[in-house]
Amino acid sequence: CPQMAPIHFNLLESAARPLGYNLVVLKDCTPNTVDIGLRYVNNDACYPAILTTGQMIEALQSGKFNPDKTALIMSQTGGGCRATNYIGFIRKALKDAGFEKVPIVSFNIVGMERSNGFKITPKLIENILKAVIYGDIMQKMLYKNRVYEKNKGETQALYELWMNRIKDLIKNGTYKQFKQSMYDIVNDFEKIELDTSIQKPKVGIVGEILIKYHPFGNNFVINKLEEEGAEVVMPDFMGFIYFICTHKITFNTLIKLLKILERDYKKALSLSKKHYMPPADIWELEDSVKDILSIGNQTGEGWFLTAEMIEYIHHDVPNIICVQPFACLPNHVVGKGVIKSIRAKYPDANISPVDYDPGA
Repeated sequence: CPQMAPIHFNLLESAARPLGYNLVVLKDCTPNTVDIGLRYVNNDACYPAILTTGQMIEALQSGKFNPDKTALIMSQTGGGCRATNYIGFIRKALKDAGFEKVPIVSFNIVGMERSNGFKITPKLIENILKAVIYGDIMQKMLYKNRVYEKNKGETQALYELWMNRIKDLIKNGTYKQFKQSMYDIVNDFEKIELDTSIQKPKVGIVGEILIKYHPFGNNFVINKLEEEGAEVVMPDFMGFIYFICTHKITFNTLIKLLKILERDYKKALSLSKKHYMPPADIWELEDSVKDILSIGNQTGEGWFLTAEMIEYIHHDVPNIICVQPFACLPNHVVGKGVIKSIRAKYPDANISPVDYDPGA
């Protein structure tokens, strides 16, 4: 599985392995990864397609995996986006690279590209959703505490300790332990002493889902911002899952189940004195954009990207970087295209769009 969001994807292996899948997330990207991607994917494809395809071909060429006993897996939403063509890009790349027999599994909930031997079961969904919520809470703990900690390195050490515990909880823990762990995580990070005598400017990041989270894809923008003295605020990954579920009325029940799963996560955050940005309600987000653009904008990140910017502004995060692959049409509409309207409504909004491609 190619990398997308390091904190969250670091936990996916633990979610899949108890169910018999030896999932391996390809964690590293280098300039060589990009070169391989460009060799096998036309350069007018979006940057995420080049990165992910490059990772897959690079892994198969490394000799670490037996092509006769290896499959590739790729998530798809099925929307009107270049990402929907990823499977086609990868099939052509595999054929050109001499790995035509390697199967590709499409991970989606809309019935695309059905795969023999791989089943999306309720237990797999439960494990993945737990991994996503754990990723969201650890992301908040890491970025808030790391920039203000009095004892440098303390946050990273506690983060790594908890990530190892979480992997075991996903594999072997009960639902009761999952709920309790939300409070335990927040309580442990609450003990980290912060120096908030100088308030750092908050910078939120929105944009295309892979470029938003993938450090190599966004040229390590989080590290750069922290080096410049900012506190980075990242959106919850679960928000995007909620957004996908709003596409169909039949998924409303699923949204209710997701809210139940998130209940203790939200409550644990509310008990903290460190002012973490709370997870948003998807219906409130939907209402917040209706005077900016139509919620019929569902391609790519759709109206949800605009809503994330408004959510940041409502939580006193006026500085926003909107990241997208070069020539990503949906993001040009719902990212760059709404900046003027957002600034008219929120004069303090300070939004900088940044495009990324292999040469950026």
